[in-house]
Amino acid sequence: RPPSAGPCPAVDAVGAMAKRHSIRARDIEARTKTVYPAEFAHVTNGRAKRALGNAFGLDQFGVNLTDLAPGAASALKHWHTQEDELVYVLSGEVVLLIGDDEEILTAGDCIGFKAGAATGHAIINRSGETATILEVGSRRMDIDEGHYPDVDLHVIPDGKGGRRFVRKDGSEV
Repeated sequence: RPPSAGPCPAVDAVGAMAKRHSIRARDIEARTKTVYPAEFAHVTNGRAKRALGNAFGLDQFGVNLTDLAPGAASALKHWHTQEDELVYVLSGEVVLLIGDDEEILTAGDCIGFKAGAATGHAIINRSGETATILEVGSRRMDIDEGHYPDVDLHVIPDGKGGRRFVRKDGSEV
């Protein structure tokens, strides 16, 4: 700042740093492990999620800053019965898989998925560079079911506030 502009607003009268209410998203530890059963885990290899909403104790919706290395997918193709989702591409190029269609998305593109719309979707990075997306979704784990149209997998509430994976016939994975 030029000297005539006065003191920096983030510094108090004695020069001490004022308390920050914000955080740097990249300072949040990235989660690379998937919740998928082992036979499906390879799909998300190269995915790193930073749970931004969790860092602030948000419980009405989740927000993830997600990096997708080349070849990585955000998830298996899926849809939710009770959770809305929105994806915004921050950088790079990804492919939206939706139903039987594919569409290239680049920085500035976004897509929303309404709860109960029975069309499977996923995001995959087929480019040669890392892509970054912002994922936002409602949190209805107590009543939501996830359907995976391309594989023998279904996710249901576990009765304890979490979820569990089963086969489409209801048997254990």
